[in-house]
Amino acid sequence: MILHGYWRSSASYRVRIALAMKGVKVKQVAVNLRDGAQTDPAYTEKNPQGYLPMLELDDGTQLIQSLAILDYLDATFPEPSLMPSEPILRSKILAASMIIAADIHPIQNLSVLKYIRGEFDADDADVKTWAQHWILKGFNALETLAKDYNTPFLMTDRPMFFECCLIPQVYNANRFDVDMAAFPKLRAINDACLAREDFQLAIPDNQPDAP
Repeated sequence: MILHGYWRSSASYRVRIALAMKGVKVKQVAVNLRDGAQTDPAYTEKNPQGYLPMLELDDGTQLIQSLAILDYLDATFPEPSLMPSEPILRSKILAASMIIAADIHPIQNLSVLKYIRGEFDADDADVKTWAQHWILKGFNALETLAKDYNTPFLMTDRPMFFECCLIPQVYNANRFDVDMAAFPKLRAINDACLAREDFQLAIPDNQPDAP
C-alpha cells in the first residue's frame, strides 16, 4: 500500500496514527502542499478533489478522505479495533471525532487559510485569530464531553478512533498558539497518546518528508 500524504497534513497524520496502531507498514509518497503538488494533474487524476491523504491499495484502488480510510483500515485490519462494538459508545466516539474532522479542521486548514488571505486580505494575525476561534469553539465542546468520563482516553481505556483525530488537531492548536491549559482533559489524552511508541512514529517531525 502507498500513503500519499504530507508531513504536516492533519488528515494524513490521522491515517499514520491508525496505521502505526495496527502495525501496518506502507510506502509513503510525499505530496508537498506548500508547493501545490496536490493540484498537479498526475495527482488529481487519482484524487479529483486534490486533497490529502490518499491510500493506494496494492491492486491500484485509491481511497480518499481520512475518516473513510480509517474505517477501511478497521475493517481490513480489525485488531486493535478503532471503534468499540457497543452501538451507543460507538456513536458518541464518532460524533466527537466529527467535531474535529467536520467542524474544526476544515475551516482552519491550508486551503481555507490561503483563501482568506487572498480574498479578504487577511494578514498573519488575522489568520491566527480565525484559526484559534474555531479550534477553541470545538475544543470547549470536546472538553465538556470528556469531563463526563473518568477514563484515560475519551470514553475508553485505550486510544481509538477519536484519538486518531484529536492528536493531529492538538498539534495544529499548538501551531496557532492555542492555550491548552484551558483543556486539561484533552491535554491529558494528548500526553498519554504521545507517550506511546505507535503515536510517536506518526508525529509530523518524524516523517521522511519533514524538513
